[in-house]
Amino acid sequence: MDFVTILDYIGTYAFAISGVRLAARKNFDIFGAYVVGFVTAVGGGTIRDMMLSMTPFWMLQPSYVNITAIALLTVIVFKRWVVRLEYTFFLFDAIGLGLFTVVGIDKTLGAGFPMWVAMIMGCITGAAGGMMRDIFINEIPLIFRKDIYAMACVAGGVVFWLVTLTGAHIIIAQSAAAVCVMLTRILCVHWKVNLPALKGD
Repeated sequence: MDFVTILDYIGTYAFAISGVRLAARKNFDIFGAYVVGFVTAVGGGTIRDMMLSMTPFWMLQPSYVNITAIALLTVIVFKRWVVRLEYTFFLFDAIGLGLFTVVGIDKTLGAGFPMWVAMIMGCITGAAGGMMRDIFINEIPLIFRKDIYAMACVAGGVVFWLVTLTGAHIIIAQSAAAVCVMLTRILCVHWKVNLPALKGD
């Protein structure tokens, strides 16, 4: 199992937790919560693979279905901590965002596309699943609010590119990019740094 696959599995678990957790807050039943968790975990990667003319990754092995089930069981067993703690959703969402951005970049580069395409696909992989999750639970997607969300993915893509230019090992670039996305997301929320809202007349 290579480093990117490990990141992919951890990101899947983190995003699935964030989806199931929000579904639980909305009082979804167990099946509905699983669906939201699964869509959150695989939504961005599915869009990415379809745009790259590939078979969606989760259709090639059952690991992602099983990881989402484990995430659902985690929320059920540790409901007192996972559902009630508001920070839990934010933390798992930030982790998934960072890891999936790196997975998207790596897979796109592996398919032979240039870095600028990889950066876009990294954003889609990281942010689209959360967007679909918010739509499913009838919330305005974070990516369309003032929050620094997709822009955190862009920052991670830039860091990935800059680190690779130094000739550093690919794992260092991947780790630096993931940490950059997570820290950007967490610190911007902590310091209330937002993009300016576009207001109509």
